[in-house]
Parts: sequence; structure tokens; C-alpha cells
Amino acid sequence: MKKVILMVFAIIIGANLSLMSQTKNQQKVVKFVIHTDLGDMTGILYNETPKHRDNFVKLVNSGFYNGLLFHRIISGFMIQGGDPDSKNAKPGQQLGAGGPGYTVPAEFNKDFIHKKGALSAARQGDQVNPAKASSGSQFYIVQGKKVPSAQLGANYTAEQKKIYETVGGTPFLDGQYTVFGEITNGLDVIDKIAAVQKDSHDRPITDIKMTVKIVE
Repeated sequence: MKKVILMVFAIIIGANLSLMSQTKNQQKVVKFVIHTDLGDMTGILYNETPKHRDNFVKLVNSGFYNGLLFHRIISGFMIQGGDPDSKNAKPGQQLGAGGPGYTVPAEFNKDFIHKKGALSAARQGDQVNPAKASSGSQFYIVQGKKVPSAQLGANYTAEQKKIYETVGGTPFLDGQYTVFGEITNGLDVIDKIAAVQKDSHDRPITDIKMTVKIVE
């Protein structure tokens, strides 16, 4: 009788552990939208980069990003924002050094590449940041260019090579900056923002403000 009871308990415990594992693996994907005067960009955050995901959600829900600028734009490369100093910044003011006062540990994942639309964390250079820790708030969205698969190393899967070849991106950033999400709708808005007129510091002549929200 005792053996039967123990076996039943074992089955129940095993079932609960299996359910917990499935729940963890099926964690809800966080979606967000970045609104600008040039259009909206909708995207998702990766659960595999939880520190960056949770930090981004915290900042968005606090209204941190609302009214900030895409302050650095390089056509064929990326659009960058998230500097709190950009809010109400004077015309011509050089930006890019601001943040919330902390960094986020790097969360590199070989499955996430710098394809067009990749949402990645900006950071300080290796000289002062050998651990490649991410800025607490600044991020960039990849525009990039199409890259022939022959120019990519053996570390890429066939699918990743196809993405770089057909969609484009910036593969030289892989393994150097944390990719923690992607734009799933509104890739054309990236192109519109990347095409605006800029000053000598790559800041748009006409401010491009953002409003960011977490959506269901």
C-alpha cells in the first residue's frame, strides 16, 4: 500500500514539474509599439534576454522614453534613441552620453542576429567597458544592408545567412551588442527615419520624437 501511495505522489510531482516546465517555456511574449511622426514600429521582446526585456518594460511603463528623440541616425546602418538628455534638447545639441545611471549585463545569444529590424542595446566601447555591458536605456534599431552569404562566417546557420542576404542587417555587430527584440511590423518606418536630413553629429535636423508603449 505504501509503495502504491509513493508511486501516486511521484506521478503527481512529475506532472506538476512537467506543467511548470511547459509554462516557463510558453512564457508570454511582450509586445511593444514605438510611435513617431513618420509612422509606428511594432515589435516583440525576447524572453531569452530577460534582464534587457524586464528593464525595457520597466522604463516604458514609467514613461521614460516618451518625448525622447532618435538622436543618432546613420543611413544603411541604424537609428538610435533612448538618451534622456534628448528630451527638450536644444537644436544642434550633441547627444548620446545620457542614461538612467546604471548598465545591464550583456546577454548574447547566437540565435539573435543583427538583421534589419533587430532591437539592440547601445553601450560604451570596449576600452572602458570590456564586459560589453549595455546602456541602461539607449537602444538602436538596425537598418543595415544586404550581405552576400559568402561574406559570412561558418558560425551562421543557413537560415541566418539567407536573412542577411535577402533582408539585410549588420552582421559585424553580432556577439558585440545584445540583441533583445525585433521590429515585426513597420520596417518601412526605419527606412523613413534613416533617410532624414542630419547634422554633422548624425542628429536629425528636425527632431524625431518617440512614444513607446507595451501592448497586449
